[in-house]
Amino acid sequence: MIKTFHTACPRNCYSTCSFIVKMNGQSITSIEPQPLNKSTSEGPCLKGLSYKERAQSKDRILHPLKKVKGKFERISWEEALNEIAERLINYKAEYGSHSVLFYAASGMSGLLNGVSSDFWRLYGGTTTVYGNLCWPAGLEASRLTLGENKHNVPWDTENAKLILLWGKNPAESNIHQMLPIEKAQRKGAKLVVIDPRRTPSSERADLLLQPIPGTDGILALAIAKIIIEKGLHDLEFIEKYVFGFSEFEKSLESLDLVQASKECGIPVHFIKKLASLIGSIKPMTLVPGYGMQRYSNGGQTTRCLLALSIITGNIGKSGACWHYANLQSYVFDKVKEPVNYFPSQFDKPFRRAIPTALLGEKMMEQKNPELKMVWIERGNPVTQNPDSNKTIEAFRKLDFVVVVEQFLTDTAQEASIILPAKNMFEQTDIIGSYWNPYVQMKQKVMEPAGEVKPETEIYYLLARKLGFSEEVIQNHFPENNDEAIEKYLNKELKVFEELSIEKLKQGPILAPGLEEIAFENMNFNTPSGKIELFSQQAFDKWEVPQLPTYERLEEGQKNENPQFPLSLMSPNTKNRIHSQFGNLESIRALDSEPLLIMSPKDARAREIKQGERIKVWNERGEVLIKTSFDHSLRPGNVVMVNGYWNSEGGSPNLLSKGRETDMGHGTAFHDNMVEVEKI
Repeated sequence: MIKTFHTACPRNCYSTCSFIVKMNGQSITSIEPQPLNKSTSEGPCLKGLSYKERAQSKDRILHPLKKVKGKFERISWEEALNEIAERLINYKAEYGSHSVLFYAASGMSGLLNGVSSDFWRLYGGTTTVYGNLCWPAGLEASRLTLGENKHNVPWDTENAKLILLWGKNPAESNIHQMLPIEKAQRKGAKLVVIDPRRTPSSERADLLLQPIPGTDGILALAIAKIIIEKGLHDLEFIEKYVFGFSEFEKSLESLDLVQASKECGIPVHFIKKLASLIGSIKPMTLVPGYGMQRYSNGGQTTRCLLALSIITGNIGKSGACWHYANLQSYVFDKVKEPVNYFPSQFDKPFRRAIPTALLGEKMMEQKNPELKMVWIERGNPVTQNPDSNKTIEAFRKLDFVVVVEQFLTDTAQEASIILPAKNMFEQTDIIGSYWNPYVQMKQKVMEPAGEVKPETEIYYLLARKLGFSEEVIQNHFPENNDEAIEKYLNKELKVFEELSIEKLKQGPILAPGLEEIAFENMNFNTPSGKIELFSQQAFDKWEVPQLPTYERLEEGQKNENPQFPLSLMSPNTKNRIHSQFGNLESIRALDSEPLLIMSPKDARAREIKQGERIKVWNERGEVLIKTSFDHSLRPGNVVMVNGYWNSEGGSPNLLSKGRETDMGHGTAFHDNMVEVEKI
């Protein structure tokens, strides 16, 4: 008998696709589009369609594993939990609970992830991490300026007359966003793409500009200067709703267009052409990618770009939008993933925290107590955190490493014990999205494979092993049955009349209180109550200038280091969500190995041939990899796609430095210069 389930993808991805799963017993018969979600009505991407293979992969970890003499051996759950509990008890007694590091990333979003934090808080607290690998510099820049992070509903983009994809490649990383863009184009809208690469998205564009990486801020300020000088700014909007415009205008007086052009690598006449488009075509939707705010100047760069939407009055109207992040569906605090915690926000049991951007380095620096153990779930930090070699070194200095994982990732390879993790089909949960405006249920559609236990059950069992009281266990850790899980989730849902387990089982629901046109009421949660081009908070909190400014990268082309002259870009790809999915056969058939993409001009200067195996290196590490030429890539840049495991041939994070962004405790992955040479 075929059963139908409404569900949604819990990955850390813009789209958060809804889809329908049809089951025959324990077998998935189809994964189909969910038309009730207007953002993703065409159905999931290739990765979503590969969930069937992911669930049934022969490489999936189905039993607890223990490393013995360098090799993993199957052990029982009783043995695994007993050893983990014994270690936790002993480390806490001998060194204190902060000798344990709890590391959780965003590999599986969901309300039930709150159980993890409850467990470690009740354990007595641990060392944990703050900041984020993904987007916090841009989030903080937007919050400082607009008061909060929200944007128009995705389908409103089709009402724009001008669309700027600035460092964004939705044709690969957010395929559903291309649908309203194409609808807008059919209505006559112009599409501009700004990206050092010629991406699939740029193939649809009316104009492509390719700046030097990390110089987007000065390009935006040069555009703003031209718009204001030509009187193309929206003075009425500015006078009503903008704080600090006169200071911003004055700050641009010293900006020289010729020097700005040299800095960003875009000819003056193209800067003027783009300024004319932005200043004369309304409404405009500006869609910045997350890559730009992963530079050391990422927050200020975001403020510079946002200024273009502000001075032209493209906020709070249909088709007029700063389309960065939409947290309106994050109606539960514990669902807010990727999390952007700051050290001051930790309550007392979590008082010691280290920056995720400097994970390996800071792990090794911890004293009183030094770290003895790490627990890792929903993440692959060896591959995904900067400076992989330091992260590996830090893990190998520990006594004990526990990894909760579905596959033998680079991080799992470093484990003392691996606990098999659930997949998305094996437990019900509630998720939000940072792009589409729906709250959704990820329904359980099958029983866990092999001996897999959901994380909630793992913590339930560990709580018993550690002697937590029955009252504490019942209040914080649901038993492993559908009724208990739904009861736990209903506790969070009951504050919203629109939301219930039964309603969510029927499909996605628009977030309570949703503003389809963000800021339409022109209320801004800032100190002035207006949009703030001048932000005293920016200076007080982050020690950056009050106004949007261009700051050179800590490590970039303009620093002119002859030893490492090439900017390393590490974008996402349609074939992976960070380091997930690439191990599946269906994905490998299309994307079998990592490549270093080079401009033929840069390759000729090094006598490197197409497809040749080369070394890409800097003072932090090296990767041996094949080359692939791209005539459209701006010379001076090389590209190595993010997400490959070291065991697959190498991650770009073997070459990245651990450093934070200028605000938000983000991770400046992209300030990386390298050299490439023949082997």
